[in-house]
Amino acid sequence: MQRGKLIGIGVGPGDPELLTVKAVKALKKAPVICAPRSSASRPSLALSIVRTVLEEHKSEHEIIEPLFPMIEDKKALEKYWDGAAQLIIEKLNQGLDVAFITLGDPTLYSTFSYVLKIIRDEDIVVDIIPGVTSFTGCAASAGITLAEKDEIVVIVPKVDERLSQILEHGDTFVIMKTSRHTDLLEDIINQDERDKLIISVQNCSMDDEKVFKGFANDKKYLSTTIVKFRDDNEDNKN
Repeated sequence: MQRGKLIGIGVGPGDPELLTVKAVKALKKAPVICAPRSSASRPSLALSIVRTVLEEHKSEHEIIEPLFPMIEDKKALEKYWDGAAQLIIEKLNQGLDVAFITLGDPTLYSTFSYVLKIIRDEDIVVDIIPGVTSFTGCAASAGITLAEKDEIVVIVPKVDERLSQILEHGDTFVIMKTSRHTDLLEDIINQDERDKLIISVQNCSMDDEKVFKGFANDKKYLSTTIVKFRDDNEDNKN
């Protein structure tokens, strides 16, 4: 029996209308949808984004929801990643294609990357369908551009001393999940005397999206802050 194919699908930041045409076509055909959950008590956000598409699925399909908990213990996490990979491999060995859905893009800070490393060792065919990233979605919601000409854009997944070391070398900084380290972020950014525009976006493209100037001080998990060091800062029109 021919093994199935693993398809990593980026479903974008939240708005189902931001799904690509290619993603929609793949989702409507895949016999197995893998939708990781961060907690057994929380539904998969990625699954909620594609729910309408799956209702138009052309045939019977199965949804598997392996657990990818938000913990720091790497050894424990590796067990969860391996468990998810083995579950997927089991379906692939049955000749079934598996569509692994992930927020944003599969190649950027995605749960898909952990499974991909394991799957690749099994010599399985993998397709990746890119998605709209959260930070390009945030820039669009804020009505600003991320970069022009030869400006340097830096994507920051975690605020620590490394940000201080590279701050002077970038023009635009996109800081992910800023609600976890707002105070430190403010201290670092305020040390730079250049003119700056600071925009934060919470729950980008979702019904409860919020766009505002300044840093995100509450604890919304899906919070992104964009800092633009420019002399001709754009005004946020939202």
